[in-house]
Amino acid sequence: MNAGGGGRALYSPALLGLAVELADYPLTDELALRGEARSRSCGSTLALGCTTDEQGAIAELGMRVSACAVGQASAAIFAREAHGRDTASLTRSLAGLDHWLEGTAERPDWPGLEALDPALPHAGRHDAIRLPWRAALAALSNLPPTR
Repeated sequence: MNAGGGGRALYSPALLGLAVELADYPLTDELALRGEARSRSCGSTLALGCTTDEQGAIAELGMRVSACAVGQASAAIFAREAHGRDTASLTRSLAGLDHWLEGTAERPDWPGLEALDPALPHAGRHDAIRLPWRAALAALSNLPPTR
């Protein structure tokens, strides 16, 4: 079931190249909803700020990432597709990501995740992969309740 890395190098040029994209998502003061996540396994951290649209979906986002190349790549992949995602969508995506990382399901439907396939055999990197989803859910948990 696991679309594994199959011997590919963990730190491929494609994976390393994703980290450069993070410059497109600066964490600014205008991004008032804030969430943070930390990897227990490697100590990587990710702070995320966002704004939302009227439906509570991410409209703009920025991040400050202190993580290995795998965590940075995951953050870039997340940022590319986060616009328009709400709490329910991100919760489903994180559950799918968890099952994929555990080897109990195929890769979830999130464009770009295939770049992280080489990290599947490296359980110590899995928490870093989850960071942007966890930080975004933490940020969206700060939304005022809807009436």
